[in-house]
Amino acid sequence: MGVHFSRGRRVLIAMAVAAAVAVPVAIADDALVALGTEPGVSGVFDETPSAWFVGLKGSADEFRSEAKANGVGFKERFSYEKVWKGLSVSVAPSDVGTLASLPSVSEIYPVLTVAAPEPGVSIDPELATAIAMSGADQAQAAGWTGAGVKVAVMDTGIDWNHPDLGGCFGAGCRVSTGFDFVGDSFNADESSSAYNPTPNPDPNPDDCNGHGTHVAGIVGASPAAAGGARGVAPGVTFGAYRVFGCEGSTTADIMLSAMERALGDGMDILNMSIGSAFQTWPQYPTAVGADALVDAGMVVVTSIGNSGANGVYSASAPGVGRKVIGVASIENTHVSALTFRTPADRQVPYLEITETADAPTSGTSAEVVYVGRGCTQSGPTWSLPAADPYLANPSGKVALIDRGTCTFDAKYQRAIDAGAVGVITANNVSGLFAGGSVVDRGFFNVAISQQDGNAIKAEITAGPVTVRWTTDRVNAVNPSGGLASSFTSYGMTAELDLKPDIAAPGGLIRSTYPLEKGGYAIVSGTSMASPHVAGAAALLMQARPNLPRSMYRTVLQNSADPVNFNAAIWQAVHRQGAGMVDIDDTILATSWVTPAKLALGEGNGPHTRTLTVTNNGASAVTYTLSHRGGITTGGATNAPSLFGPVSNASFSAPTVTVSAGATASFDVTISPIIDPVLNRAQYGGYVILTPTTGGLPPLRVPYAGFEGDYQSITVLTPTVCNLPALAKAGGSSPCGTGTLADFTIQPGGATYTFTGTDFPRILTHFEHQARRAEFVVVNAATGVPIAGTESLVMWEDYLPRNSTADSFFVWTWDGKRAFSDNGNGGKLHRRAVPDGQYKLKLTVTKALAEAGNPAHLETWTSPTITINRP
Repeated sequence: MGVHFSRGRRVLIAMAVAAAVAVPVAIADDALVALGTEPGVSGVFDETPSAWFVGLKGSADEFRSEAKANGVGFKERFSYEKVWKGLSVSVAPSDVGTLASLPSVSEIYPVLTVAAPEPGVSIDPELATAIAMSGADQAQAAGWTGAGVKVAVMDTGIDWNHPDLGGCFGAGCRVSTGFDFVGDSFNADESSSAYNPTPNPDPNPDDCNGHGTHVAGIVGASPAAAGGARGVAPGVTFGAYRVFGCEGSTTADIMLSAMERALGDGMDILNMSIGSAFQTWPQYPTAVGADALVDAGMVVVTSIGNSGANGVYSASAPGVGRKVIGVASIENTHVSALTFRTPADRQVPYLEITETADAPTSGTSAEVVYVGRGCTQSGPTWSLPAADPYLANPSGKVALIDRGTCTFDAKYQRAIDAGAVGVITANNVSGLFAGGSVVDRGFFNVAISQQDGNAIKAEITAGPVTVRWTTDRVNAVNPSGGLASSFTSYGMTAELDLKPDIAAPGGLIRSTYPLEKGGYAIVSGTSMASPHVAGAAALLMQARPNLPRSMYRTVLQNSADPVNFNAAIWQAVHRQGAGMVDIDDTILATSWVTPAKLALGEGNGPHTRTLTVTNNGASAVTYTLSHRGGITTGGATNAPSLFGPVSNASFSAPTVTVSAGATASFDVTISPIIDPVLNRAQYGGYVILTPTTGGLPPLRVPYAGFEGDYQSITVLTPTVCNLPALAKAGGSSPCGTGTLADFTIQPGGATYTFTGTDFPRILTHFEHQARRAEFVVVNAATGVPIAGTESLVMWEDYLPRNSTADSFFVWTWDGKRAFSDNGNGGKLHRRAVPDGQYKLKLTVTKALAEAGNPAHLETWTSPTITINRP
């Protein structure tokens, strides 16, 4: 039985990372975050949910009756039968414990809020470079288009009027079916001024946001005219399942309902470019539901998440499902961009930051002045460090600002408030970037590369600089092209399964967009990588219709191409999975290797696994066996360091020969290199099978493991206000900011009446995922549980970690404890604890803990809680 206390609000923080050519030497490397978010953003946020998935052992009617009999008032949201058995409900926090104790309830999970990724910047073609990266262009040249394959897109809807997506909706159209589960005004983001959590469903899944249309175009746009977009599988038909309003967030229970409908509509492939970050347990209902779809014969492809700047174990559900294909993002090699020229005649490509005014396409700008990062300034006066000769006040001028530390919008606002007439934002690592989440203040804000930013700064030192705006475009080389996107989330899962599974182009991707918003746009995110793989699966389905659906992930992983971290080292396996999808090689492959990935778990090894090669070709094949390691991560969860490869591999034989139509097996033994510098490291690499004849491409199997003691990771890491802490709702914490200021910490204990909002609140920060957390009530004087084994008051299973170093969960105690009614079949009920003085003792069971091992537990005891009911 599980009760989670976590909201899926995702807030990014700075991540100090390092990379190494050889262990254990480390070199610095900046990290970035997803579109619309800056590196260095941190926050103190209450991430507690307001709705719950209720898994059922019995019937829904039994649950309803039991809830009524126990005085639990709830609002039923959705019910499920096909992919998960249960309901989703809204209930008061003080009633969650009672809800979980009902005999018909098997488990409870939070209904996490899932934000729609911000749209990007309108721009002209090409999608072609991304398609070339994955070999989809070669597959299309061979005649494969995905014709006859039905792809479900669960997203913000699809603008079916778009000519590249068919121009109509319904039978005979490319967007042939679908449903709008929410309506235009729906927004589940409680922090938004447009918060509206009430769905208003209708049968028309049109898109007023843009994200879903962009995703659908990557899957299978077919250009209706010159300048249109061509997706990976331009012959597919679509099902549009709209789970977002025009802006804001959706909820995981709406996603689960859409999964059931897609299954009922007979979709072949489901793409979900959305997910609940940091929920890396495959037991979460959307992950369980996605696995059920695979069991039912659907190929399920999902984005792994955009929380790479938040460190490791930041992947999302449903992408962590055991049977789904979780996709990481690789940067596009090129991007088409408008340009301006500097006094030195340097042509500078730029991308416009979303929602700000368009940059000019002719004329000369006001003087450009460098103002640093612009994060401490406010008001009409721009405060400048006297020691920096480059910085200048931007009043009446164009502010050149460095990316980093605070949000795009904060920089833009402060510059305009100080009188700037426009903003140029320079990247803080190599390459262009697409920014967003900015409120338009009537002036342009364009993004340029770090290299061009540095060049303009150098020109400023020589004299005043203005820029000349042009209509010239360049197909700009992206210096980060072919590398893992800075935002793409790290695995592994809480159970140390290897995620993500595979990667695809997701950084700076141009695709279709609603016609009323310009028709085309460029967007970055794992949201763009996932539909690329969904399109690849559609090509594979057309080309090899007899391939079992359960084998799609295997063959795609076998033929994928790992991408570099730098010239000497491949990227971390738990960040790219098997590597870049290679669709033409996958279609042509005549053999596969199982298992297609190896999760080695914890411990220092050696780890021996058996791999089996199946040869479906007409001739015997001999493979030479080899190994190559990838980047290793170690240290803090929120701020890992990066190191070079730390594992070796040996084989039971140097080669393996597989006869035509037969199988052959071999053993691989993988051993991490133990080094004290590597503290709790995630390592990985690739087993490589290279054919000795025939010119066939190699097959690869990624592996990942945890070196050291996994349970030594501290869950209850002290953070702001030294959480965990006892609190009251309201007031202002003397040490807190953000939503922590909505609580008053009670370090010396407090009296509670259990009326209104006066309930004990326990604030906790979880640095890592936990298998279970539970509170028991003890006598304040003796520390002894007040009712022996029946002192349990609150509990949770399969907890995510918090998103930032300072965010937190809130537990609300209703003043009751659980007890068994032995005279009524041992059913669990809750009974009020008498007035008096008590403490709550929290015990956290760590991920993959050994039963009965005290070293795998963490505990904390609250200050005294005095119950004084009126």
